[in-house]
Amino acid sequence: MRRAARATAILTVTYLGVLSVGNTDSRRWLYLLVSLSAWIAFGLVARWFFHVGRPGPADDAGPADDTPAARRPLLAVAALALVVQLPGLFFPPASSTDLNRYVWDGRVQLDGVDPYRYVPFDDRLAHLRDPILFPGLRPDEASGITTEPLPADREGVLEYARNDARSPISRPRFLTPYPPVAEAYYAAVSAVTPWSWGSKGFQVSGALLAVATSVLVARYLRSRGRDPFQALVWAWSPTVVLEAGNGGHVDVLVALLIVLAVMAAVHRRAALVVGGLVGLAAAVKLTPFVVLPAFTPWRFTRGDGSPAGVWGGIRRSLVVGLTAIGLVVLVYLPHYLAVGPAIKGSLDGYLAEEGGENRASLLTLVLPLPVANVVAVVVCLGVAAWAVLGRRGREDEPALPALYLYGALLLTTTPVLAWYSLPLVALAVMVGRPEWLALAVAGCCAYGGHGAYPATPVAYAAALLVIYLVTVRRVRRRRPPAATPPRPAPRTT
Repeated sequence: MRRAARATAILTVTYLGVLSVGNTDSRRWLYLLVSLSAWIAFGLVARWFFHVGRPGPADDAGPADDTPAARRPLLAVAALALVVQLPGLFFPPASSTDLNRYVWDGRVQLDGVDPYRYVPFDDRLAHLRDPILFPGLRPDEASGITTEPLPADREGVLEYARNDARSPISRPRFLTPYPPVAEAYYAAVSAVTPWSWGSKGFQVSGALLAVATSVLVARYLRSRGRDPFQALVWAWSPTVVLEAGNGGHVDVLVALLIVLAVMAAVHRRAALVVGGLVGLAAAVKLTPFVVLPAFTPWRFTRGDGSPAGVWGGIRRSLVVGLTAIGLVVLVYLPHYLAVGPAIKGSLDGYLAEEGGENRASLLTLVLPLPVANVVAVVVCLGVAAWAVLGRRGREDEPALPALYLYGALLLTTTPVLAWYSLPLVALAVMVGRPEWLALAVAGCCAYGGHGAYPATPVAYAAALLVIYLVTVRRVRRRRPPAATPPRPAPRTT
């Protein structure tokens, strides 16, 4: 515990220094510099903690039941995870202005207006303006902007996406792009946050969600006979500290829900529960749909360890899949009844905006973009087919295929937003594949190098190389040594 406390103290001071440089959203080179520095410090501290005189799992895992002795490692992980999140709460969000949109969407809903109805600058919402979100536009002033369909061409979308000096809200001429469960989360946090706090409520909420995820990961690791302190890899990682607490990004809620879904599947909870958790994650951000095949194998292991057979697996998987999809449809339905097709928000505009040189940039190194898009879909479908049809071993443990599915999504689409990797970090820790954290580093490099092509494809190519080399090394270590043929007996005369 003392070693863990010292490691946490070192990283807490490191993040305090990183965040003290101030806003990096408009200075991406500075974001790249400080985030890489944080990753180097994290790597050194984690290596020291886990590889230098570290006790074995049996020394830390403790009793497997729910006794006070068994809870001690979980409480320690919770306390340390909370401490390392504290620096982010003393500074405004450094890497993006997304939280201003969260605050606005929550405020609009609390006023009884559907969040998919009006853009932030629409004068029909002028009474909700305050000096924090609209420093250059009073409630009695006309903005000159109304809610209109986005242009059909990418150049027009980019023009609409320009920020406005009158408000720090990102893309104030766009409708919100977030799905309904994310919007419900924004309303819930806004309901308990004073207007004068600005985005501070979402920073506190993001930090608490990161701590809760740390405890859940630690509990999962302990249930698998592994060291629960390995959950600190999640808690200490720069992506979690900078983007969950300080950044407050809703992706941390996605990570929490995916971890809960994995735990529910491992402990053989009802298929409705597993499907519901996956559906909730997908209704926060649509990207978690990619991990659904990890929870729908066509073979399933019963509680006693015996195989349930193909039909048993198909039946359970259908329940999980239909529940997840049905829940997403269900939460969208009230908004569709209120605003019709506008429920898609600015999703099409976002896709058009991101359709430049950084989309699928790893594939476009060797393929034209239209072909690269098709190949990306084929790759993700191939990994999904393996997750459903071709898995070996325990089909009721979805964490590893979920990691591969989410990793395939990031590698084929190469997003330039660092916080997109938050669910992947949690999955990598759960399955003990730290090499996949290279994708989180690549996301930071892509965000810091956004606009400086080819920073994004180079970063993701380096991450892919790290994953490949470490995976090959692991496979070779597990391969049994070739049997040495016995020497022939010497001839006797």
